[in-house]
Amino acid sequence: MPAADDAAFVAVLDRFVEIVGEHHVLRAEADIEPYVTERRGLYPGLSPLVLRPGSVEEVSRILKLATETGTAIVPQGGNTGLVGGGVPDRSGRQLMLSLSRLNRIREIDVLSNTITAEAGVILQSLHDAAEKAERMFPLSLASQGSCEIGGNLSTNAGGTAVLAYGNARELCLGVEVVLPTGEVFDDLRKLKKDNTGYDLKNLFVGAEGTLGVITAAVLKLFPKPRGREVAIAGLTSPQAALDLFGRALDRAGAGLTAFELIGKRPIEFVLKHLPGSQAPLTDDWPWLVLMEISSGRSAEDARATIEEVLGEGLEAGLVGDAVIAESLAQQNAFWKLREDISDSQKSEGGSIKHDISIPVASVPVFIERAAVAVEQVSAGARVVCFGHMGDGNLHYNVSQPVGADTAAYLTLYRPMNKAVHDIVRDLGGSISAEHGIGQLKRDELAATAPPVGLDLMRRIKTAFDPAGIMNPGKVI
Repeated sequence: MPAADDAAFVAVLDRFVEIVGEHHVLRAEADIEPYVTERRGLYPGLSPLVLRPGSVEEVSRILKLATETGTAIVPQGGNTGLVGGGVPDRSGRQLMLSLSRLNRIREIDVLSNTITAEAGVILQSLHDAAEKAERMFPLSLASQGSCEIGGNLSTNAGGTAVLAYGNARELCLGVEVVLPTGEVFDDLRKLKKDNTGYDLKNLFVGAEGTLGVITAAVLKLFPKPRGREVAIAGLTSPQAALDLFGRALDRAGAGLTAFELIGKRPIEFVLKHLPGSQAPLTDDWPWLVLMEISSGRSAEDARATIEEVLGEGLEAGLVGDAVIAESLAQQNAFWKLREDISDSQKSEGGSIKHDISIPVASVPVFIERAAVAVEQVSAGARVVCFGHMGDGNLHYNVSQPVGADTAAYLTLYRPMNKAVHDIVRDLGGSISAEHGIGQLKRDELAATAPPVGLDLMRRIKTAFDPAGIMNPGKVI
């Protein structure tokens, strides 16, 4: 590693090691590798070591020293990000800061319906803790067995339950953040109403570690539903799905906890590549909807509501066929089909990703226009469209044509992104719905964001991090 030849830099590294202790530092290349390689393999990085602090005080000392010495710090949670936001560059001079040892649940308050958790708590562990308290934490992601709540907040994670409960920002009441100066901003409050000036926590939620390090948060809990039903419906078009969504929202209201749109091709990929997968319906349909309805009253109420929605959809000709899960195991199987889509794409070669959001009413128009744009960029490229139709967030991925050269296809990443994102912007949407900006979309953000908005972000960055040590090269 280039940095190892720099005696002054090595001396600085030793000062960081002293803060956490040698036992909590990773130096070997094999140990560091999982921290510097992100899931899609687009941004392989280098780092001389990984610091694993065990307390907020240690994080504070690390950042204070980093500012003093001008040492770049890359905070990382579970390293499940998809835009290169949590990995270092290739200089070998950026230090990794893993929050995984800060993994305590500090408090559960069932009367306030809050849970206070440290940044390194794995999302599934947070779900389990809420379950034991007869409560529910609704943030749900395919990576919840390994992603950490600090990373979820830093990227303002979304997931399948945003329709009913909102994204990570809306689930967060307060934060504890270590600033680049080493100062600790303690805002761990449980208040649902607080109009005492600027809402500072929201500067850090979604900032991808560029302004400070979230070390803990107060998060909202909810009563567990007494009834929950999951169904899959076959439809002929996204417009039919949109019409069904309107009826479901009218009938279920806040009880409509998920409404996922899935194209035929992503299901075909899952059935082809993941053993044990089963088609949910007898016939093939161009589009599927995975719908979940929950009730705080009873299981019978949830069942009656979902039957009413599907019945109306069948009668109106919106739904061609549908099946309601008859057991918890079948509910889980339906959701697994949805969650396995991303992994199944890997076996089909190169894939160009888009994580976009548009007004819900514009979803059918976007899908129609984007298909034409994709074909113009790469004839024969295969659209893999799925996502959270209820909140307008689609994962519009494009797999390479059958038999194409993967490397050659991936050279079209930028032209394909531009073609799709131009339509998104024309429809008043966003090029990053829930994955963040990171490195992948940084330059596009700089080229297309409103100039005043971009300038304000740069001013905020400079005000919080004048030394430029916090996750440099990400977001802006």
